[in-house]
Amino acid sequence: MFFKKKETVKAVDERLKHVAFIMDGNGRWAKKRSMPREFGHINGAKNFKKVIRYCGDKGVKIITVYAFSTENWKRPKNEVDAIMNLLSDYIDDAVAMVDENNIQLHFLGDMSIFPPKTQEKIKNAEAVSADKELVLNIALNYGSRAEIAHACEVLAASGKTKFTEEDVAGALYTSHCDDPDLIVRTGGDIRLSNFLLWQAAYAEFYFTDTLWPDLDEREIDKIIDDFYSRKRRYGGLDK
Repeated sequence: MFFKKKETVKAVDERLKHVAFIMDGNGRWAKKRSMPREFGHINGAKNFKKVIRYCGDKGVKIITVYAFSTENWKRPKNEVDAIMNLLSDYIDDAVAMVDENNIQLHFLGDMSIFPPKTQEKIKNAEAVSADKELVLNIALNYGSRAEIAHACEVLAASGKTKFTEEDVAGALYTSHCDDPDLIVRTGGDIRLSNFLLWQAAYAEFYFTDTLWPDLDEREIDKIIDDFYSRKRRYGGLDK
């Protein structure tokens, strides 16, 4: 069984409110099994639900996942088509988890590129979950540079000519939540790939060779233990 019963899960505290995941390695997971890359995305979507439930059971208040970037459109058409077909299931799965896991859904990114039916589905998912506690951000058609540029456009449209850091943060897609305390990337690459660049200013990073569909509760516990072994100084000195 992937996740433990809630009563046996050691909870996190206020030092770890927000965990963000770069869900990398689905295609390579499938290739290792001589399967089409699309097969990896299907299994990655299954693991997405397990990871969200387990982190919620641990007491993590905010979870952000990098589902599809603005650069991912460059991938082979058959792979992109498969991911887009999975998108509807992703949204349905997230909505199904709303009541069971007390999840408030937010979709980060430019949704205008998607068909009207998908956009309506996204708006409905956010609306029906607005009163829930656990925040789940799904970054979709998301790029951090585009997000920052969009924030500047919003501020300029409001008539502002000078912006503070608080102004910019308030105009980002993540204005509803705290910045991530921990960013985890699976799949072995050691980079952020245009993900939460502004918000990651003082986040801790953890990179693992484990492919996303294989990320399990044991490794999540290991990652959290590693986080708590670090000292976060925010530019200052140890007390």
